[in-house]
This record gives sequence, structure tokens and C-alpha cells, in this order.
Amino acid sequence: MPEYLAPGVYVEEVSYRSNVIIGAGTTTTGFVGPTRFGPVLDQPDILTSLSDYEQVYGDGQQLVFDGTETFDNYMWQAVRAFFTEGGATLYVKRIYSGDLAGGTASGTIGAGIPVSARYPGAYGEIQVSFTLAAGQNVAAKRSDPVLGTVPAVRGLNEYDVVLVGQDLGSSPPASPPAGAIFPVGSPPSLGSPPAEQSFVAGRYDASGNLVTYVDYTFASAQLVLDPSSGNQVWQFLPAGGAPSIPLSALSPASTTDGPGDTVQIVTLTLSATAPTNGALPQVWSGLPLDPLHNLNGALDSVGAVFAPVLAPGTAAPPLVFDVTGYPTGLGVLYALGDAIDLVGLSNPTTTSGELTATITLQGGNDGGLPNAADYTGAADPVTDAKTGLVAFEDLTDISIVAAPGSTATYTSNTDEVHAIINALITHAETMQYRIAVVDAGKDQTISQVRAMRGQFDSSWAAFYYPWVTILDPITNQPNNMPPSGFVSGIYVRNDFNRAVYKAPANEVVNLAIGFERPINKSQQEILNPEGINCFRFFEGRGYRLWGARLMSSDPEWLYVNLRRYFAFLEQSIDQSTQWAVFEPNGPVLWLNIQSTVNDFLFDQWQQGALLGDKSTDAYFVRCDQSTMTQNDIDNGRMVCLIGVAVVRPAEFVIFRIGQWTADSSQ
Repeated sequence: MPEYLAPGVYVEEVSYRSNVIIGAGTTTTGFVGPTRFGPVLDQPDILTSLSDYEQVYGDGQQLVFDGTETFDNYMWQAVRAFFTEGGATLYVKRIYSGDLAGGTASGTIGAGIPVSARYPGAYGEIQVSFTLAAGQNVAAKRSDPVLGTVPAVRGLNEYDVVLVGQDLGSSPPASPPAGAIFPVGSPPSLGSPPAEQSFVAGRYDASGNLVTYVDYTFASAQLVLDPSSGNQVWQFLPAGGAPSIPLSALSPASTTDGPGDTVQIVTLTLSATAPTNGALPQVWSGLPLDPLHNLNGALDSVGAVFAPVLAPGTAAPPLVFDVTGYPTGLGVLYALGDAIDLVGLSNPTTTSGELTATITLQGGNDGGLPNAADYTGAADPVTDAKTGLVAFEDLTDISIVAAPGSTATYTSNTDEVHAIINALITHAETMQYRIAVVDAGKDQTISQVRAMRGQFDSSWAAFYYPWVTILDPITNQPNNMPPSGFVSGIYVRNDFNRAVYKAPANEVVNLAIGFERPINKSQQEILNPEGINCFRFFEGRGYRLWGARLMSSDPEWLYVNLRRYFAFLEQSIDQSTQWAVFEPNGPVLWLNIQSTVNDFLFDQWQQGALLGDKSTDAYFVRCDQSTMTQNDIDNGRMVCLIGVAVVRPAEFVIFRIGQWTADSSQ
């Protein structure tokens, strides 16, 4: 309560409303499994489209485990199915079984600068092009009130690597420096990269006529203090302890005195093309060379952009260009000079292709077939890097989890697949507010799928059979894919179009052109009571998901929508009542809590989520001395008791029809 000391009028804001409960999200999904590329140890970022996925995790081409076993890329297929069926937001956690460094493609450029893919995988065998360029002349003149006309530069930043051109006149120098390049014919033919940082070359006009000879020097642009004036002035420092070139020593061009001395900023452009037919290159243009170069206080050189370790939240390019062995921009330039003719930078007629070196990274592989430990994951106690499902424990917005394709080897790898499913179910049970979507094994018979389903019992998971047949865009042939990607997308579509309390069934499977095994009504009568949700084809109604049961033997927890709706209620109340912690545990708090929850449940009843002609029949909320003992209060516990009558799906719609005559009583 504020303290009033001086007489006056005081206006204060107060609230007469109870706190509001905001509904928690139910549509964010998490997939875990192998991919062709992408981070293994980093926290996954949220994806909103298949294009987002491909930029990070690669394309949909097949994976090759242990160098010989070829597998469909079930993760890419599941992501495609998820977004096609209605999915909105997705996390993908890549798992990789094997030595990360040993599976990462690599190579070198120039004088041995190491280049590698950022992540392991055969997809990392990227074609990388390095192109040097000298920009427009930034040297100019300006008027000084004291000194008159003086040299100046425009758009120059400290630690820019520059090519300084000093006009020597129209006659060759009497004592040219070692490695000097002289023009032969028009335009000049350029020789090998110079051993020194300086060389002499001809400058030509647009007609190809020799205009002048120029002494070119590569240097680093730096600001130094001029003791005579006390101002910061530009100077250009060559490598190897050669004398610096002060800006004041240059004679830039004007409108009347010809080409003059020049200063051109040298930058590097990288392009990376994935090993996929028709792949478009990713391009990073105009990168500074010096590791100390920064823009607005942030390092922006090629070494910073492609550093082995990036700052958290920084977009990670697919490459690592490790220039830590070259502490200066000139060092990076000369190292690249072993692969690119640096003299070509002085000639405006040199094409970008002549200033480009291209390499293809080698040695990437997809590791081995992931096992249960890979799916379960772990946290590194030193780096805190998390793998597998453990990485999803920090992402509280996930409501659906799946491991697409993890059951593909069920017949030959039964124990491992059982362990993977158990890990998925345990994760959902531990995290409380999410449900696990479990795939049947590939190409299973009715008896086989019943035996598989009989190994598990959980009210936090749902089981789906059979696999879905699609027209595979990778092979342009029919192919069978695990149900979880389709089902997860249908969950989201159902939530958006209807509500989380509506059973996610009797929904069209948009991508389906069939199912691995056709299921008829008699077969489903065997499977459905055992908690095996089936896909069915109905003439005139298409391919549909035709089941919404949990993998549970508990009749109280029979339906998917029941589990998901309770998770929604619990998480919504959990997240929106955190304000109550450490409030005085008395009637004011109890009344506020009761009112808050009442308002939320009343809204749910009005939306049709709860049964009852009256709200009092649909739910109750009690928070008073009848719900907690004095011992509870003394130990800091406030207990609120909530009961809800949730709608259940009309799984069996029954019409009873009998004969009736006109003279019969109704």
C-alpha cells in the first residue's frame, strides 16, 4: 500500500476482475529421428514449412547407414506429410549414430585453409566456390578550409582489405619491383600470383588502349592518430612490415586529371551448392576478409560468419571456413592467392569466373542405424548439449511427439524398436502435457500388429496401423510411409477446424493413394478394442483415419481426445495461475482462484467441450477449507478441487429401427 505524506489527490489503478486463464497450445509437434544433414547437439528451432526443414536438415533423398544399408528418408517424408495434412509448427531433433567428426565432409582451399560441412552426413559433400572481387574506387577528393583540396575515402571501414593503385605514368618504371606484371597486347595477359604484396600492371581505357602503369599494393585500411592534428587519419598497411601508405600520399582522380590513384575494397563471396540435382546455391556476398572487421560492433568477416562455433541465436550456415590460422585479412587473402590469381583483381575486364576457385567437400556419411539410446538421448554434463528426446524436455510448447520411421525394422530389430517406443511413451508421461504417436511396424499382418500392440499399455500414447501409401516425390513411385507424420498433421487440422476435445478421426488423409494393407470392418472389429487405430478406405469418401483410441487398458482413459483435452486443461491452468505462488494463503486467494478457474471452465462449457444442460452439471470448482486441512495450510499448500464432465466421441452411432403400423401406439 502506498504511503501518503503530502496532502493532495491521488489516483491509483486497481483491478476488480479475477485473473484470466489463457488456453495452452495443443498443436506444436516434435519429431525425433535421423536426417540427411543438420545440427545434432544444438537446440532445435521451430519450423513452419517443408522449405524451412530443407534449409536446415537437407532434402528427401535416401539415407545410407553404415555405408551399405539404404533407407527411405522417413523424417523428410513425415515432415512433408505433417504440413500437408494441416500441421503448423514443428520441432525436429536430429539423431546421428556414429562419430560426428568422422562423418563430416571436409576439404581445403588455397594454402590449406580448412573447409568443412558444419554437420555430419553425405549431404554435407557440398560444392563450395570462393570468389574474390575488388569493388569500386572509394578514393576521392574533398575541400578542407585550411588545407584546400585533400584526398578522401567514401564508405571505407577499418580493417577493410584494400587494393591501393598508385599511378606511375605512361612509361614502364625504370626499376620494377620483383614479380612485376607488364601488359602484353590489349587487354593485358595476367601472370601467376605475385610473391610480394605489390605488383605493376597496365590500366586500360574502354577501347583497350593503355592509359598508364600502376603500382598495386594490397593493404589493410586502419585509422591512426595524427600527432600533428590530433585527428584520426587513414593509412594503408601492407603485409611483411612494408612501409605504410598514408591517405594523404594519394592523388585520387578528379573530373580533370585522369584516372589518378585508387583504393578498392577486396571482399570474398562464398556459394554452397548441396549435392542434389537441381539444387540452387546459397550465396554470401561481399564478406570482409579481416577477422577484426566489424559492422556496428558485431564481427562480420568471413571468419566470423563461417566460424566453427557461433554465438547462440546466430543463423548457422552449412559450412565451416576456419581461418583462425590467419590472424589478418591479408593473410587470408594471400592464402587464397594460392588458388586464385590475385593480379586479376587489378583488371576490370577479369570475369568473376577467373577470380573463382571451387572445391567439393569429401568424406561425409550418414553414420549407422540409430538405436534406442540415440532416440532416448542424453545431456552432456560439461557442455549441456542435449541429444534425442532429452532435447525436447526444455521445449514446453510441444504437445505431440513422434519418431517417424523408428519402427521400420521391427521384424529384424524387435528389441531395439520396443525400447524406442518405450522411450517415446516414457517421455510423454514424464512431460505430462504431450501425447506420443506410435507407428506400427512396416508391412505387418493383423496377428503381428496385435502382438506388437500388446507389448505396451499407456494412456499417454496412441497406436496407428497400417502404413500409408503415397506417391513418393523422390522416386515418383508408390511408397509406404509411417503413419505418425500424417496423424500428427491431422491432430493439428482437427484442432484448428474443430477443437482439441473433438476426436481426431473420420478425417481424410490428403496424401494417401492407398494403405499398405486394406482393412475391412471385420478386421477393425478385432483391432479397435485393442487400441489399434486403423486407416480405412470408404467408397465415395476416400482414405480416412478411422480410430481415436489410446494404448490404454484403463476404461477411464479410452480416447485420444480425452487425453489431449485434459492435457490442455491442466497446462492452461498450470501456466495461468503461477501468479498465485507465495500469495497469502487465505480466503481472498481461494476466492480469486475459484473465480478464475470457474470463468475458464464456463467458457469451455459454452464452446461444447463439457457435458451438461447447465454449467453446474458440466463442472465444479472448490477451493476452501473443505478442500484443505489445517496441516495443508500450515505447510504452504493451497488445494483446489476441480471436476469436469468431458464429452466423449460418438464412436458407435446406433439407429434402432423396427416395423410400425398406423394403428400401433407409439
